[in-house]
Amino acid sequence: MSHLFPTYARWNVTPAKAEGSWLTDQSGDVYLDFTSGIGVSNLGHIPKQVKKAVDKQLQAFWHTSNLFQSPLQEETAKILAEASHLDLVFFCNSGAEANEAAIKLARKSTGRSKIITFLKSFHGRTYATMAATGQEKVKLGFGPMLETFEYVPYNDIEAVKEALDDNTAAVMLEVIQGEGGVNEGNADFLQEVEKLCHENGSLFVIDEIQTGIGRTGKPFAFQHYDLHPDIVSSAKGIANGFPLGAVIGKKELAETFSPGSHGSTFGGNPVALSAAKATLNTIFEDSFLNEVQQKGELLTSLLKEQLSGVEIVKGVKGKGLMIGIELSEEATPYVTAAREEKLLILSAGTNVIRLLPPLTVSEEEISQAVKIIASVLTAKVQIS
Repeated sequence: MSHLFPTYARWNVTPAKAEGSWLTDQSGDVYLDFTSGIGVSNLGHIPKQVKKAVDKQLQAFWHTSNLFQSPLQEETAKILAEASHLDLVFFCNSGAEANEAAIKLARKSTGRSKIITFLKSFHGRTYATMAATGQEKVKLGFGPMLETFEYVPYNDIEAVKEALDDNTAAVMLEVIQGEGGVNEGNADFLQEVEKLCHENGSLFVIDEIQTGIGRTGKPFAFQHYDLHPDIVSSAKGIANGFPLGAVIGKKELAETFSPGSHGSTFGGNPVALSAAKATLNTIFEDSFLNEVQQKGELLTSLLKEQLSGVEIVKGVKGKGLMIGIELSEEATPYVTAAREEKLLILSAGTNVIRLLPPLTVSEEEISQAVKIIASVLTAKVQIS
């Protein structure tokens, strides 16, 4: 018997080794990995520059505590602050922790308690982030949720206006909802939300856990829309597989997170930070981000071309290398069928296939993945 809680519907794949865009299981089968650990290994598996930085840190020390000065934290925080055009960073261990901290920061700094989020959003599985999530399936069986979260339809500005009041601490959103189905925000909607927040004295909080760190071809996805958030949460791709999260905010929020107000034993761990610094210095290069945008355009165009005659495909959506293929039926059987053809992909929501290849993916690998997806979807249509 397994001694693990059955919290995951695990695939019948046991990884043995991985490199770049490829994963080999214990049976020797080789898979093209278009999951990137759910948007984590943005530089692919075991990138040399990250491994070198981690090996160097492992020879120095693994952990002390946040009572000590940390030049590595300062250096990595500066990279994130400059890339986001914000000022201050708090390091934690995961996306849920980053969003938890963002919620605390918004409520304490404004003295208000209500936070508006959106239907089909996903912000994490801690108690506060579960309450912030606009999906009931995440909350089933856990009893009453934390109060003062209100959920409104995405891209519905009138609903936001109606929900805003003088107790609203923040509006929190993903510019592209990942787990909810790769749902992109309209630029006019996103900009109006920011304007309404500032007029109401509320903070504008953007969850960049899945969309950030180059995934969409910008350091952060909000930069496609000329937005200026007060708080940004980041994790997943930030350290290419090492546990790390970050909350990035404006300098005006400094007093809110004063000594003793928040903390994390392992947050800003030097091994994770060494991986993050090497990862960010690579991804945030303009030439690298330009390549991501070009690869995203190639992937999208090939999908639209090769899936145009497939009956169950309703459309292709997303940005950069965060792509959704919307189907007229459930996506999970097609995810399984692709895996049988040695391509690893994901679902999002009920009826969307989600593609999150490493940002280092080659054009040849993109072409290979699209052919498998087209073959799987076409074969399934013929069978049905």
